[in-house]
Amino acid sequence: METKIFLFTPPFTQLNTPYPATAYIKGFLNTKNIPSTQADLGIEVILELFSKKGLERIFKDAENKTLQLSANAGRILALQDEYLKTIDAVILFLQGKNPTLSLQICQEDFLPEASRFAQLEELDWAFGTMGTQDKAKHLSTLYLEDISDFIVEAVDENFGFSRYAERLGRSANSFDELYAALQLGHTYIDEILIEILRKKIESIQPDFVLISVPFPGNLYAAFRSAQWIKKHYPNIKISMGGGFPNTELRSLSDARVFEFLDFITLDDGEMPVENLIEHLEGKRNLCDLKRTFALVDGKVQYINNSTCRDYKQSETGTPDYSDLLLDKYISVIEIVNPMHRMWSDGRWNKLTMAHGCYWGKCTFCDISLDYIKVYEPVAANLLCDRVEELIAQTGQNGFHFVDEAAPPALMRALALEIIRRKIAVTWWTNIRFEKSFTKDLCLLLKASGCIAVSGGLEVASDRLLELIDKGVTVEQVAKVTRNFTEAGIMVHAYLMYGYPTQTIQETVDSLEMVRQLFEAGILQSGFWHQFAMTAHSPVGLYPEQFGVVKESDIVGSFANNDINYTDQTGIDHDKFSFGLKKSLFNYMHGICFDYPLQDWFEFKIPRTKIPDDFIFNALNEDTDLSIKNSAKVIWLGGKPSMERFTKTKKGRSWNMISLKFHDKKESFTVTANAGEGGWFQEMLPKISVSNSKTTTLGEFKTSFENAGLEDFELFWHSKTIQVLRDFGLLVL
Repeated sequence: METKIFLFTPPFTQLNTPYPATAYIKGFLNTKNIPSTQADLGIEVILELFSKKGLERIFKDAENKTLQLSANAGRILALQDEYLKTIDAVILFLQGKNPTLSLQICQEDFLPEASRFAQLEELDWAFGTMGTQDKAKHLSTLYLEDISDFIVEAVDENFGFSRYAERLGRSANSFDELYAALQLGHTYIDEILIEILRKKIESIQPDFVLISVPFPGNLYAAFRSAQWIKKHYPNIKISMGGGFPNTELRSLSDARVFEFLDFITLDDGEMPVENLIEHLEGKRNLCDLKRTFALVDGKVQYINNSTCRDYKQSETGTPDYSDLLLDKYISVIEIVNPMHRMWSDGRWNKLTMAHGCYWGKCTFCDISLDYIKVYEPVAANLLCDRVEELIAQTGQNGFHFVDEAAPPALMRALALEIIRRKIAVTWWTNIRFEKSFTKDLCLLLKASGCIAVSGGLEVASDRLLELIDKGVTVEQVAKVTRNFTEAGIMVHAYLMYGYPTQTIQETVDSLEMVRQLFEAGILQSGFWHQFAMTAHSPVGLYPEQFGVVKESDIVGSFANNDINYTDQTGIDHDKFSFGLKKSLFNYMHGICFDYPLQDWFEFKIPRTKIPDDFIFNALNEDTDLSIKNSAKVIWLGGKPSMERFTKTKKGRSWNMISLKFHDKKESFTVTANAGEGGWFQEMLPKISVSNSKTTTLGEFKTSFENAGLEDFELFWHSKTIQVLRDFGLLVL
């Protein structure tokens, strides 16, 4: 009998787009002709909660409790009629279905306002040059956050838009606290979740439920859902997978977990899930599963005896977003950070260019785990096939490539394929700031639809970058960010402080580097993270090599990833957090570059040792302009019209050719002597981006010389070529 499969993501991840794990597995199951149904219970709970009916229940619940409400919550309760009147219209607007409401929202007398609206002073900066839609989205987001604050205070303390009861999942070495919470009665949010889940189970009638848990903020809701299924449908088998088990549950030993679940799978889910389906259908023994935890004779056992190899990325199929309520997701603008805005605004199809990380050396990263360690790129033509399939399936042409670090060579191949197929896409991804990202490569990526990249500058100090084994220098990062910025691609930098052995001087110098990068206009967005030591990183595995000491070697029976440690420098890195973030906020606004660094901190810091023109000088250094003969010559423009004419000077005449080109914005003309101009026009189809067979610079030069023309170097550096380089003649 065919196994009925139901996959879901428990609350909460993102409001604007589904987390892709279930879509990946469903796409894989399609390749095996195994039908399945999926759901994102997070967005469904949010839509139930943030509705007129949902708010009526919340306000009634709060009034029935004898709570001493804060002044802010009291104000919201008093304004409940205004919230009930506006909520459905606001949600429709944030779903893109009610755009004219923006005009009313921007009047600032339509939405009821509570404490979140105290942040409005920066609105003129943020939206002064932008449209009413964006301003209205931000105001609507503040309105939702006010309601969220009320829910947390008066109804359910564990609520959060992109996480639920996250505290119970974060660093939970013991299952005790989560287990105790699951023995209590259902919370208000639990009741909504369970009601939605009940309808799904009754409708689908699955035999096998797969729960994807990407983050700690999904863990409680995953167990609460599994608990309800086990109680009411004990015959349904339940498996958990996803990012949280992959990193946190690798040393699981607490048998109580299996009161709720039958299986937990680790790492890539395709083969473990297929093996589990075969097991449930009686075609495979329990002992022959792959990377799966199960309870055997009352004890947790890790089973990894399957001889089946993992599927190649080319074999996993195209993610399938069907069943998900793609038109119901809501776009919000939470904070005025250009990159964070992209995470929360708009619906993005998520794809991966390459499994794992091609660098795989950063010492703070989980490089010992398969999701980083096993590097496998997807061919550009197959990626483009998947892009086209997803556009057809979802009606959306926005793509977020969720790579650890997208490989530059594959990005180049993908960009060329997108342009050749004449697909209109908008995409962004995560990269390493390496020197492969030349000016011409950035221009090609922009032409293919790339609008933004994010990358780890981490600690803006060359000593620490070397210790991290990042493989880049601050100087190199500056040049690469300039190339992206000048191509019109936004750049976001991940920044880190508190790395083992980092001195106070290095933290200050790092901030100065960041100040100069923003002042130079080559960084548009950034975010400071405090270093966290994880069990599967080189720092966690070999702490003695990095000058830190683990506080405990005891491995918990449940989650194990974050490690408490003591840095031998004895520095309290926490105290830098506020100053680093406040300064960055101002730099992103393009202000306060002339403030002394000391002004950002309430305690004494040393003066920076970085010259105030360090980044300026790095950007003005002569770059090695030599181009390898193996580089590819690509023409992004169209076909020109040609005119022949004769040029006469001091009694001498030359036959000349003018080539008139048209690009999207303007027309331009270049001239050359008849021989060179005629040859170049004949070469254009060969170097055109639409030609799948590429021409190298060496072949370009050989063709020039075979045509009987002299001095290729002189021609290559002529004004004619320089103009064409400005309009889309690229060397990659």
